[in-house]
Formats: sequence, structure tokens, C-alpha cells
Amino acid sequence: MNRSEFLKLAFGASAGLVAFQSFGFAPAQAEGPFKLPPLPFDAGALEPHIDKMTMEIHHDKHHKAYVDNLNKAVAGTDMAKMDIDALVKTISSSTPAAVRNNAGGHWNHTFFWNILGPKGGGAPKGALADAINKKYQSFDNFKAEFAKAAAGRFGSGWAWLIKTGDGVEIVSTPNQDNPLMALAEKKGTPLMGLDVWEHAYYLKYQNRRPEYVTAAWNVFDWDKISKNFAG
Repeated sequence: MNRSEFLKLAFGASAGLVAFQSFGFAPAQAEGPFKLPPLPFDAGALEPHIDKMTMEIHHDKHHKAYVDNLNKAVAGTDMAKMDIDALVKTISSSTPAAVRNNAGGHWNHTFFWNILGPKGGGAPKGALADAINKKYQSFDNFKAEFAKAAAGRFGSGWAWLIKTGDGVEIVSTPNQDNPLMALAEKKGTPLMGLDVWEHAYYLKYQNRRPEYVTAAWNVFDWDKISKNFAG
């Protein structure tokens, strides 16, 4: 989706979202095995770092579109019988693009919502902090390297901290790919991730992606991320 298409969606959607939410309606979902999960916090809970309208559009429009399009893409196939975790791990270069993009989009966004929170910020503790310090010498060095991966990802994609066989590592992926996929250049278990598609930040930050990356440190929930590390 290019910038002009995003802005049309964003501003066109905002009036509809206000109308729907003022009457307590949730986004209608298409039939299929995959469902749009609710946000684990109020859409405005991450203010001022991530604004309410961005969260509403990001979840109710973009994430929902990935779910709906995934259901269409897998209809009548054995993939419709798989859960999203299992499906994502099978994705290779030969997987149909509609499945790759939409399964990735669904998994990535579900994961993303669950590592954010209004009580975020600060720094990790315990075993995760030890692993980060072992790899990157300090939390500040880690933040700088993660920000570099996020801000430097050309075009659309994600930055990740993953758990590998010998510790942790920062990687980035294009589009809606992730490190669980069979096609991933560097595989690992995602511990935290940051969406750097323009739809994640453009309403508030416009083309200032580094500012969005900096703001995200205030909403990363290290208790949740540490649970991912503990397995």
C-alpha cells in the first residue's frame, strides 16, 4: 500500500470508526477459521506515544484485512485446518503470496499487540537482561542497534529481537515476513517486534520513522517480553 492509498484509508476510515465505536460495534469479520483478536488494551491506552486513531485503524482496518484475506486465501485447502502458528512455520518461497503476506500479517500483528501496554517502558530484568547484555554489552547499545534495524529497514517491514540457540539477536524482515517462517534468512523465536510499515505511525509521525521508533520504547512491556524469553 503506497502513502496516498494509506492516507485515503486512514482519513476515510476515521469517520466510520467513530460511528461504529460510538454505538459499541466491533468490526464485522468474514467467515473462516482465522479470527481477529481484540486489542488487549484500550485503543487510546498508549497515548501519547501511539495515538488512538492510529491504533483503531491499525487493528480494525489493517489487521482485520489480513485476517479476512487469509481466510479467503486458504478456503478449501488443508491450510484452513492449521492454527496460525503452525501455518506460519510452513511458509516458504513457494507458498502462495496471498497466504505468505496475510498469514504473516495476522501472526505479526497478534504478536505485536501482546508485547505492548500502557505500563511499558523501562528495561528488562533477570535472564532476558543478562542475554541482552551478553550480546550487546548494555541495554543502551541494544536499543541503538534495534533502532538502527527498525529505522534502516528499507520500505515496509519489521524489526525483531529473537531467541536463538545461543542467545538473542536483532534481525529485520521485509513486508509481513517473520523469523518463524521457513524462508527466513535468520530463524528464531520472536521475543519482541516493531511494525515499521507506514500505517503503524504515519498519522502521528508522518515520515519521521526514527521518532516513532524512539516512542515505542515507552510502550514495550518488558514483563510480557520476558515471558516470551522464558518460553
